[in-house]
Amino acid sequence: MFERIKRSFDLVRASVQVLRQDNHLVLFPAISACAMLLVLAAFALPVFGLGAIDGLGNGGFYSIAFLFYVVQYFVIFYFNVALVGAVMIRQDGGSPTLRDGLAIANGRLGAILGYAVIAATVGVILRAIQERVGFIGRLIVGLIGASWTLATFMVVPVMATSDRGAIDSISESAALLKRTWGENLAGQAGLGAAFGVLYFVMTAVAILLVLSAVHVGLASPVLIVALAAVVVLAFLACFLAHATLTGIYSAVLYRYAVDGTDAPGFDGALHAAFQPKA
Repeated sequence: MFERIKRSFDLVRASVQVLRQDNHLVLFPAISACAMLLVLAAFALPVFGLGAIDGLGNGGFYSIAFLFYVVQYFVIFYFNVALVGAVMIRQDGGSPTLRDGLAIANGRLGAILGYAVIAATVGVILRAIQERVGFIGRLIVGLIGASWTLATFMVVPVMATSDRGAIDSISESAALLKRTWGENLAGQAGLGAAFGVLYFVMTAVAILLVLSAVHVGLASPVLIVALAAVVVLAFLACFLAHATLTGIYSAVLYRYAVDGTDAPGFDGALHAAFQPKA
């Protein structure tokens, strides 16, 4: 067990080394986050701010939710494909730029849109079922959602490196998952654990600072606002780093799953952690 934990954190450290080599990769999730906020605002203002949702009923609500999911997923997948494509260029010995990654995503617009529609459909269906079942049913829906997430983990790398459509990319992702099941999730677990600890520590420190300021009588609206701004920026930086490292990891995992090649900077970490199953 402890060996698996060590391997997962070895993969995290290796992914960090790749990010240090190309720290501009963080621009992809940063632009994606800004675009997602714009999409959220574009839907929230007319739907909630202007009361457009009133009287639509469940059918109208799910239609709007489906459209929102499609647009939001398209934005996420577009920049993820761009990020993974840039990482693949680095793996091949190149020096990727922001333009290089976006060019790869622009060449996969059809597949990205198709995958966004499929993912939105799955999301709306699972949400509709979840709202109509009890606690046990919600657990089952949660397991189905987790299985979908695992089966589609490598869809983005597949789309970034081939001309496959959305359905073929999902099938290929599921096949690759079967080929490297078990510890092939170690990197994800390591990333989740590492950033989970980091988020917890930052939250604890922020609460401690506020309580200390109140205790010594230094709390003021200006100080509280300044502290809140620092905390928000720190969480944002961690979120962007987490998203970037996840993209890097999915790219190098895909390359290893396809041809057994360890990515530069991983120094055998993938070979140690992943044992392809028959």
